[in-house]
Amino acid sequence: MKIYIAHSRSFDFQKELYEPIKNSSLAHEHSFIFPHSESSELFNSKELFQGGCDLVIAEVSYPAIGLGIELGWADMLKIPVVCIYKKDSKISGSLKAVTDTFLEYSDSEDLIAKVAQVIKVD
Repeated sequence: MKIYIAHSRSFDFQKELYEPIKNSSLAHEHSFIFPHSESSELFNSKELFQGGCDLVIAEVSYPAIGLGIELGWADMLKIPVVCIYKKDSKISGSLKAVTDTFLEYSDSEDLIAKVAQVIKVD
């Protein structure tokens, strides 16, 4: 499965999001796209989505306009979107326009467990 990881840039996504996924068994079973793994430049997610993507997992604990735009493109192109967020985060109600799948997590171990659950369902 080809999975795009969408997120805000206003937190340490390398450590808190990318590393746990890269270090999990999920990374060996699926192809994850980490848009800012090696560069902070804008990533052409729209082109990626048009070329084929099976799922978008969006870390939505931190609001970001760019993230909302990406999720809108994914929704328009009928790519399933799953929103994950840290416990006690206040997430935007407008996310309900692109998905009805929201998963709360408490730490990186819980994050991986929740992502694994949703991938197995799809």
